Amino acid sequence: MEAQGPVEMIAVPAGRVTLSDRRTRRSWQVELAPYELAAFPVTQAQYARVTGRRPSTAPGDRLPVESVCWWEAVEFCNALSLRAGLAPAYRPVTDSEGQRSAEWDGAADGYRLPTEAEWEYACRAGTAGPRYGPLDEIAWYRGNSHERLHEVGGKRPNAWGFHDMLGNVWDWCWDLYDPEVYGGYRVLRGGGWFDEHWSCRASARRRSHPAFTVDDVGFRVARGRAREQAP
Repeated sequence: MEAQGPVEMIAVPAGRVTLSDRRTRRSWQVELAPYELAAFPVTQAQYARVTGRRPSTAPGDRLPVESVCWWEAVEFCNALSLRAGLAPAYRPVTDSEGQRSAEWDGAADGYRLPTEAEWEYACRAGTAGPRYGPLDEIAWYRGNSHERLHEVGGKRPNAWGFHDMLGNVWDWCWDLYDPEVYGGYRVLRGGGWFDEHWSCRASARRRSHPAFTVDDVGFRVARGRAREQAP
């Protein structure tokens, strides 16, 4: 199935992953139920087909969509779910201070953003090191990208069939980064085409405001009703 066509999903088995944060020097384990994750980042053709918009700064159907904020990624997931006849995973809400947010309906069978635990577990694909292969073989990053975006699927996938988990564009995830310190900032994972090698690691965490857009941030979609649990 071509990456610019219907979304190709890969089934991921249940498992456990250990997350860590270099800033706080904290680590924690997460138990995961089975779920599905897209083999590729959402492409510009897929995004345009669902939303009618092309926000990216570097046009190309097979290029990953970028310059999309977290909110737009959430809206895409709901729109894609409706097109597929599935229940949308997200409900828009406004908190007591008037801040925009979203609630995840854990019973919905529609598309959604992966949690960062789901993202890292799929990225590692059973490996324990910082990367699932030699960086030049698996990722577009500053050392080989010629400082530009590249079509999805151009590098070797990991053992479970996921492409571009590292490099090319960062992936928005569902999670709040650290609400006590950064409020509503959401997690980004994976590194991008402009990043040095140390940012393109399975464990690397980055944060950004959900309204932020930039030309090396995109997303991929997940599916699965079960919520994860920390032991």
